[in-house]
Amino acid sequence: MRNAMVLRAQRFVNSVYGSRIGTTVEETGEADWATMYALTRALQYELGITALSDNFGPTTLSTLTAKYPVLDADTVPSPDFCRVIQSGLYCKGYDGGDLDGTYGARTRAAVTRLKADMGVEQALPGDGLTPKVFKALLTMDSYVLGGSGTRQVREVQRWLNGRYFGRQDFFAVACDGRVSRDTARALVFGVQYELGMADGTANGNFGPGTQSALKSHPVRQGDTGVYVRLFSAGMVVNRRPVALTDSFDSYLAAAVRAFQSFVALPATGDGDFATFASLLASYGDQSRQGRACDTIAKVTPERAATLKAAGITYVGRYLTNPSATSLPEKAVQPGELTTIARQGLRCFPIYQTVNNDASDFDYVAGRTAGYAAVNAALDHGFRKGTRIFFAVDFDAIDAEITANVLPHFKGIKEAMADSGHPYEIGVYGSRNVCARTGAAGFSTASFVAGMSPGFDGNAGRPLPGDWAYDQFVIRTLGSGDGQLEVDVDAASGRDTGQGAFDRPRPAVPDVAFDARQVPALRADLSRYMRSIGRPDLGGIGSDARLYTNAQAVGTIQDQDGLITELSHTYSMRKALIQTAVYWALRDYSLADQARDQQVADHHLTGSGSVKDSPTGIGEISATDAIQAWNHCIGWGYTTGDHRDPGKDADLWSVWQRLNKDNAFSVRTAALIHLWGVRGRPGGQLPPGDRVTTPRSMRLDLAEFEITELLRRYRAWDPDVGAQTHQSLAVYQIFEKYNSIARHA
Repeated sequence: MRNAMVLRAQRFVNSVYGSRIGTTVEETGEADWATMYALTRALQYELGITALSDNFGPTTLSTLTAKYPVLDADTVPSPDFCRVIQSGLYCKGYDGGDLDGTYGARTRAAVTRLKADMGVEQALPGDGLTPKVFKALLTMDSYVLGGSGTRQVREVQRWLNGRYFGRQDFFAVACDGRVSRDTARALVFGVQYELGMADGTANGNFGPGTQSALKSHPVRQGDTGVYVRLFSAGMVVNRRPVALTDSFDSYLAAAVRAFQSFVALPATGDGDFATFASLLASYGDQSRQGRACDTIAKVTPERAATLKAAGITYVGRYLTNPSATSLPEKAVQPGELTTIARQGLRCFPIYQTVNNDASDFDYVAGRTAGYAAVNAALDHGFRKGTRIFFAVDFDAIDAEITANVLPHFKGIKEAMADSGHPYEIGVYGSRNVCARTGAAGFSTASFVAGMSPGFDGNAGRPLPGDWAYDQFVIRTLGSGDGQLEVDVDAASGRDTGQGAFDRPRPAVPDVAFDARQVPALRADLSRYMRSIGRPDLGGIGSDARLYTNAQAVGTIQDQDGLITELSHTYSMRKALIQTAVYWALRDYSLADQARDQQVADHHLTGSGSVKDSPTGIGEISATDAIQAWNHCIGWGYTTGDHRDPGKDADLWSVWQRLNKDNAFSVRTAALIHLWGVRGRPGGQLPPGDRVTTPRSMRLDLAEFEITELLRRYRAWDPDVGAQTHQSLAVYQIFEKYNSIARHA
């Protein structure tokens, strides 16, 4: 909300300091970080610091402490210095005076009120502004109860500030009643200080030294004192229905039992180390046993025996492997699920390709992931009703969850619906990712990545209510042939994986398409294309597309015999050819038709300005076709005469065949894919895109290899990245129906 005094503060910092500090702020009348940064720089300027920074760091703090250990009516050095203080107070929501440069009654009252709101009024009595309070002033932290905050949490925050503010490395936390990373870290600082850690040693991290010392301080019903207060603060921070207290009474014991049951600890009601640890860090007590694990190692009979001996019941295994060369056992291996079932273990499947950056997530990628996971789960023999956990393997902040992760899971959910809801959807990720995905209705259980307490999505966040597995430590189990490394997971019982499996679907050659499946194929493709903004006959003007979904599918079906033959000849999945042709047909527009006419005019009358262009049902240029044929003739994949793409006669001859002969276009599409696995360039991609050369053509190409072949097929397209991204789901849809046919 626009505030007249905040606006005056912004105008003040711009007019007095703008040229001095090298920045100005937008004069909106609304407090923001930009204004706080500018005020920080103004303070640094007044202190004589030459290397100005947005950060109120150690140099600013030490310089301010040395020069002005207390700022008040007697020590404020200048009116403008005082106006920096007054501006900070107004941006914080306090009446700092009239920006008159005088540390008067209103300013003194505001500073006194600020310290009381922070909880430091007893530690720092009076109306003077000390350096660490000044640092707190120039942040966007609030010290009054916020709309989504609770009084119980605010009481914890004020108590932490009041008790530990004088310690060297402890800085004020917000007192808005909302649990944050800073609140969680401040609580650990408090534990460390009470354990006797010195300034410079205490760091707010729940590390081995802190854990070892805390084991000597369990609390239980009847106890009193600061450790009970710290324990109850941990309960409050974890959103348990208790109040901050230094007396461990029966009410707190009952709440502790409920918490212990929730996090799968023995429900004793005591504040033992394991319970205390679960309150302080997302990984909790890493020495505890877990009933579940996940691993990138194949579960052999010997390893299964190791897992059983370690008390493991549930084993997480991956549906696919994003790499063809590294981690060879990451995906479920042939015969492995049978071993798991025979040994009395149960398996829960995980789907992960790369998924370690926000850019890997969006609605289209979610649709692709949903289709791909269903296909892979069916291939391995996971029965219907199994829950697949889709991985979000990075520390997604709130904005990324909103913009990337939730649309991604919306795509997964819609792909699962298109597939007839064969599997449940789970989510793997930080506590916040899991909680928000579940709250949005896109998942039914969470697999929590709890081993990273510093994740923004874990720190200060409670364990999601729908958690099924909670990953907390890496261990190497067993020895000899039975040795394997696992991530150990707590299990709530909400998900129990599967203990029996259908016969797996091996990587056998494709067969002729079952015509009875065509209506379902058309429907799936149509729904997907509409969902990404490509309905039948979409586009405006010259971008208007000419082939409907039904026409594209019909054209591909007309060539099914040839596509099946090419698949057998080259050990190539039919879906690679089908996807290339389908996408080309659905993308063909009036502009493409006009360009084709220009090519014909060039060669027939000399009037056209275009010598070559992508054409025919595969949208292949004569130049690319000639190079693909030459390449494949040279490698013995096919026979024919070498042609020269530099000769008009050869270009025109091949272009006409592509334009008019659908079978020639389909055959050429297959040869382009063969060219792709042997180094056909793939066009220009944005920096940072992951490109890996595929292996030779085979029926079990990894997902990244399929992606790369589709990208190389469209190397001529200026939007190759976006086109490939969208076409991957088309591949998975075709693969779904090809799988039905070959395993009928």
